[in-house]
Amino acid sequence: MRGGGRRRLRWESFGRASGQPGALRRECGVPEMVPGRGEAERCRTEREPRPGRRRLGFRSALGRGPEVKSVSAGNSPPSDKDSSALLAFRGIPISELKNHSLLRALTAEANGWAPGVVSPEVLRAQEEWEAVQNIQSETGSQTDQPAQLISFSEALQHFQTIDLSSFKKRIQPTIRRTGLAALRHCLFGPPKLHQGLREERDLVLTIAQCGLDSRDPTHGRVLKTIYKKLTGSKFDCALHGDHWEDLGFQGANPATDLRGAGFLALLHLLYLVMDSKTLLMAQEIFRLSHHHIQQFPFCLMSVNITRIAIQALREECLSRECNRQQKVIPVVNSFYAATFLHLAHVWKTQQKTIADSGFVLKDLEVLAKKSPRRLLKTLEIYLAGVSKGQTSLLGAQKCCGAPAPHCKDLTFTGVCDLPPHSSEGTWPV
Repeated sequence: MRGGGRRRLRWESFGRASGQPGALRRECGVPEMVPGRGEAERCRTEREPRPGRRRLGFRSALGRGPEVKSVSAGNSPPSDKDSSALLAFRGIPISELKNHSLLRALTAEANGWAPGVVSPEVLRAQEEWEAVQNIQSETGSQTDQPAQLISFSEALQHFQTIDLSSFKKRIQPTIRRTGLAALRHCLFGPPKLHQGLREERDLVLTIAQCGLDSRDPTHGRVLKTIYKKLTGSKFDCALHGDHWEDLGFQGANPATDLRGAGFLALLHLLYLVMDSKTLLMAQEIFRLSHHHIQQFPFCLMSVNITRIAIQALREECLSRECNRQQKVIPVVNSFYAATFLHLAHVWKTQQKTIADSGFVLKDLEVLAKKSPRRLLKTLEIYLAGVSKGQTSLLGAQKCCGAPAPHCKDLTFTGVCDLPPHSSEGTWPV
């Protein structure tokens, strides 16, 4: 009786400690056991296995046989159901864990887990990251690589293939003269342009009527090519921004500075930086424009020189040279480069500053219309010397001192801001 009472007390204590003895034993793989004879021997056998006998673990419950792991009668199992289940995993090899039904259920619950509350900081960071991934260029297309440089001939071909009829209606190919001015021009003026070259002349004047369209990929490539060539940058730049002021535009949008010259002003800049013969000259003039005393807005000055070239073409000052070469666009380009070269030479040698800009441009206009052949010859001599390494516009001059201010801080006077020197027409194209 005494032994049976102790056995009964142990089993009852086990049931009270576990809360639900039957459910816990089934969860751990322990069969229902009825206190009786030989019970102490079985418990002792589980606690102290015989020599040479392999102890059965949880692996037997996975299908190797009917053997079941028993719970020691002297040790009470943990009260938590999950802790009891985790203790049972200790005898399972890692390779067989994936086959267990309980682990599969836990994995399924973990895969369906979702955070209940997300902090505002996390949401804000996620929105910023998505915005970075969806950045698009202003031309409307996503680009993973920098835009390729565009040549002058490719940009010109773009205008030759698109419909420009609406812009062509606005042009006035020649200056209208009346009275003595017309008679003097007929008797002593330059010859008229050959009939076969007039279509090419009209194309030049039509491009001067076209504005900058940031939605046109070709327009964007032209701007970016000019920027890269002048600054030496290998990366693309935005079509709007303060970086255009460093190149000599008055504001963040270059389109606002093309009055009277249109897209032809950008084509001239493109010709200047993409032609191997004039690239060095363009870079030297660009450095001169950043001189701490003689600084001037490079691109804005270039636009004014394009205006002079347009006016010279309309007044037939370039007709003789165009007829001689049987070309219009190359002559206009060379005339533009030669005029820019002469301005830089005068600016450097005569120590001109931004306060002199309007008068320098006005004198340059008179000289360019009177002696275009002289300017073209000077350009030829200069480029020949540059190719041999014997000529440099700036020489050993260094642009030292305080950095040049932005163009918006300068008071620049262009050719359109001064009264015309004669009554033979007005500046607008």
